[in-house]
Amino acid sequence: MRTEGDLIKVNDWLLPLSWIYGSIVRFRNWLFDIGLKKSRAFSIPVISVGNITVGGSGKTPHVEYLIRLLHDKVKIAVLSRGYKRKSHGYVLADEKTEMTEIGDEPFQMHQKFKDIYVAVDAKRVRGIDHLQNDGETKDVDVVLLDDAFQHRYVKPGINILLVDYHRLIIYDKMMPAGRLREPLSGKNRADIVIITKCPKDLKPMEFRVLTKAMNLYPFQKLYFTCIDYDTPKGVFNSKELKPKDIKSDEEEEVKDPALTGMTDYHVLLLTGIASPKQMEHDIKPMAKGVQTLSFGDHHQFKRKDIDRINSTFEAMPEPRIIITTEKDAVRLRDTEGLYETVKESMYELPIKVSFMLEQQDNFNEKIISYVRKNSRNSILAKRKDDNKSENGNHSGNRSRTISFRNN
Repeated sequence: MRTEGDLIKVNDWLLPLSWIYGSIVRFRNWLFDIGLKKSRAFSIPVISVGNITVGGSGKTPHVEYLIRLLHDKVKIAVLSRGYKRKSHGYVLADEKTEMTEIGDEPFQMHQKFKDIYVAVDAKRVRGIDHLQNDGETKDVDVVLLDDAFQHRYVKPGINILLVDYHRLIIYDKMMPAGRLREPLSGKNRADIVIITKCPKDLKPMEFRVLTKAMNLYPFQKLYFTCIDYDTPKGVFNSKELKPKDIKSDEEEEVKDPALTGMTDYHVLLLTGIASPKQMEHDIKPMAKGVQTLSFGDHHQFKRKDIDRINSTFEAMPEPRIIITTEKDAVRLRDTEGLYETVKESMYELPIKVSFMLEQQDNFNEKIISYVRKNSRNSILAKRKDDNKSENGNHSGNRSRTISFRNN
């Protein structure tokens, strides 16, 4: 079994540079802490999801979890930076928006959830102002900030910090020696900490050890999530790789039923994400064989990359398929030069997150309760006193930021 922190690599010879970088970040955080740099709260619920490391910690599937939790109760807007997009400033996605205008992850959410607003702006304060004041989005009830833990100009009502089980921040070092974007003390700003990508067979003692090692404050709530896979779907067609009814060697229930459709195939795992090792680890026991083609996070596929994909796939034994991520599928659909046999055999593997230790209801209630108390227009907002004046709890000039520190 893979263990906590097993993907962390620290370049000791770069530690002096890490100390310098860490000093700069600490000074910046200190300026926010004493008020010389201002954090702004907003009159609508704002939930931030982010991390303090470079690389993937599962932000997009956790934002999607929040969308599924809230979308039939409130009007949701997701605001992202739009990493590697070719546009500038504030952009609100519509039916004509292309992936290059907003970035792959926002575009993925825009395609999957048609009834929410998806916007990008590097300046999140400006982006939220647009969302709550522009005529086309002024009915928004809650803003989900994607990857904004370091963006301290916004003061979210709930600050969610994600920590990859295989890259635990407690064992890591500051950049460039390690992968931390800010010192470990940055976790103290979080209201909720979620350890993501946990193995599904973690034992009770391991949960207790992790809880103690994270050393959180009493006001902070710690959760654990793991990855669940859904049925692979054709990237260029409507085919699905249907699961099979099989048992594991121990005659126990298969942990990832959606992956059983791969049992008859040699798989080319094609990824352009920060941390593909978990997918590789999960797919290997299910397939006849797995070959990997890994590119950098948010990689823009060029002609030489397409040629490499084509030649690698053609050299594999049959029967063969390609498995890629939803985020990569968004970019691959815009490429030219893929062989028709490659297109016909390429599947995207949807992922969702599941809470462990029966924590889901507790997490859901915290999120819904916060939104209920602070929404302007949603069906969750219940005024206890219909005779309250317009200048009371619903005043537009009064911050509705609630921290679990006070709950």
